[in-house]
Amino acid sequence: MQNALEKHIPKASVALVTELLKKYPHQLKIVNQRATKHGDFRLTKNKEYQITVNNNLNPYQFLLTLIHEIAHLVTHNNHKRVQPHGSEWKQNFQHLMLPFLQPSIYPKEILPQLANYLKNPKASTDSDVNLALALKKYNVKSNKNYIFEVPFGTEFTFKNRIFRRGNKRRTRYECVELKSKKLYLFNQNAEVELN
Repeated sequence: MQNALEKHIPKASVALVTELLKKYPHQLKIVNQRATKHGDFRLTKNKEYQITVNNNLNPYQFLLTLIHEIAHLVTHNNHKRVQPHGSEWKQNFQHLMLPFLQPSIYPKEILPQLANYLKNPKASTDSDVNLALALKKYNVKSNKNYIFEVPFGTEFTFKNRIFRRGNKRRTRYECVELKSKKLYLFNQNAEVELN
């Protein structure tokens, strides 16, 4: 497993992650990209812990996602049934991430954003615009943009449908699908393709 991990996480984090994997045993699966999540944690029908992480994540996002999911495992071990991203999980996630907040693991552009996000972590790292942008810089180049980067009135494609970006509400963007004329709300970090 260590060899597989070395391909997906920063080299300086391998020893720390290996310790966590020994301390909190589970089945780790590196899976193909999923549109709605970077990773997940579950207790299988065989009563085994399983964590999955998407294979397309850059090393910094992969590491963050893996620790996020290990925090779910730790929370489940300690509390069984609690809110998935409640105070118990937040505390475990913060505690587990602390050793990784160092410049030998995360680049200086990501560290302050990550530290700020960890003050009150949310269910998705993508909910923090500044952290998402800092992490995106290390992605393999793609032709996608976050919806908040798309100028007002600009047409874009999302899931093979064409939309026009409208006004921003509190945390989401109003977008009209051109074919149906229906209004949709997009999360500010939805990734879309400009037309």
